[in-house]
Amino acid sequence: MLNSIHEECGVFGVYSPDPSPVALTTYYGLFSLQHRGQESCGIVVCDDGIFRSYKDVGIVNDVFKPDVIQTLGNGNMAVGHVRYGTTGSNDRSNAQPIVVNHVKGHLAIAHNGNLVNSMELRSEQELQGCIFHTTSDTEVISYVVIKERLQSRTIEEAVCKAMYRLKGAYSLVIMSPQKLIAARDPHGFRPLCYGKTEDGRYIVASESCALDAVGAKFIRDIEPGEILVFDGKTKTIHSITEHCGKAPSAMCVFEYIYFARPDSFMEGCSVHEARERAGKFLAQQHPVEADIVVGVPDSGLDAAVGYAKESGIPYGIGLIKNKYIGRTFIAPGQQARENLVKIKLNAIAEVVRGKRIVLIDDSIVRGTTSKKIVALLREAGAKEVHMRISSPPFLNPCYYGTDIDSREHLIACHHTVEETAEIIGADSLGYLSVDSLDQLAAGGHCKGYCKACFTGDYPTDLPSATNKRRFEKKLSEKED
Repeated sequence: MLNSIHEECGVFGVYSPDPSPVALTTYYGLFSLQHRGQESCGIVVCDDGIFRSYKDVGIVNDVFKPDVIQTLGNGNMAVGHVRYGTTGSNDRSNAQPIVVNHVKGHLAIAHNGNLVNSMELRSEQELQGCIFHTTSDTEVISYVVIKERLQSRTIEEAVCKAMYRLKGAYSLVIMSPQKLIAARDPHGFRPLCYGKTEDGRYIVASESCALDAVGAKFIRDIEPGEILVFDGKTKTIHSITEHCGKAPSAMCVFEYIYFARPDSFMEGCSVHEARERAGKFLAQQHPVEADIVVGVPDSGLDAAVGYAKESGIPYGIGLIKNKYIGRTFIAPGQQARENLVKIKLNAIAEVVRGKRIVLIDDSIVRGTTSKKIVALLREAGAKEVHMRISSPPFLNPCYYGTDIDSREHLIACHHTVEETAEIIGADSLGYLSVDSLDQLAAGGHCKGYCKACFTGDYPTDLPSATNKRRFEKKLSEKED
């Protein structure tokens, strides 16, 4: 992605009735979820109650060399995680899954989302003597679950009790020596689904594309508020719905616009079709006379196809991405991200020269990268560049797992559409209307979406501290 908005992670879990190469299965699953996080990754395998784990900074293919996978070996269960940190620094200590040993056994946890009450929970736990080794929300969740576990008969009972205390966005995969548990917050902010392979293994993943990658057939999405338990002792699966229906549905609509892979299905809707639909709405709302429609790889391609179909303007491949370079946002600092655009993207002069271009992308955050993309097309000879964005303007911070923690750098907060077009060098600019968002996933079964980053209408109370490095800041203040 060529903007600076990103989402923090993907989770994966596998339950096998009999010992099998669960580490390798998890590796393939994480590989298919790599788009959700490229800072760090990890796998924990459970083999007859014994946990083996490995995690490090870097992408899946670099961290999990063949000898590492071999060392993790076979087992009955495994959990995995890919991370981009919206809270906590990018170092090995914050890599997930987190493994905790407690008086009743072991626990491994992988988490997607952000809590809005993490500071309060952490402060409470520190006053009770808990010692934190990371600066992420996930360790806070693990301590809440473990505290409940010490007073509960089962791990699933502990998770159920813990969910009364956790506020905000969380899709969890939790592993004990005997059970694999998947849980989703009552709002359903972040996606989570499960499926089954032909040989009887159950797979839990952030997206259905990860099920496809390991040969699992999609069964269904895990419901908001649901706890799904795969019990290795009784060889049964059961669902706990105590928290279902307790909060308004608030699936992050930006999952459809950008975060998810286009080949995934979420809440009964094809992500690819949702993006095509966004392009269709853009063509209706912001028509323009042009010669060719070009999408910004990869996030703008599906919407560009939709715009072309609806407008009748031919679709063309006017930009080529160097597929051997990771996402631009992983470079440290905005200037480095901007410089990487030059080697990540290149315009095809033969396609765009002398043409009036409709350029489709999924969002504009700061505007700096969009400016460089427009300049690439101009330098390649484009006559006009009309930019169309398949989301509304970002006007508000997100507290549920998207890396926008203030209005300070959001260009739409400080400039009109016309001013933004001038800043990025476009001949015109059009955003998708907010009213269109509910129609993107037409045919799906989601009952409501979180659009707070566009509207400011938050489904939960807001956190007391919002800075991405809030835990580090707290520690530095203590040292002072």
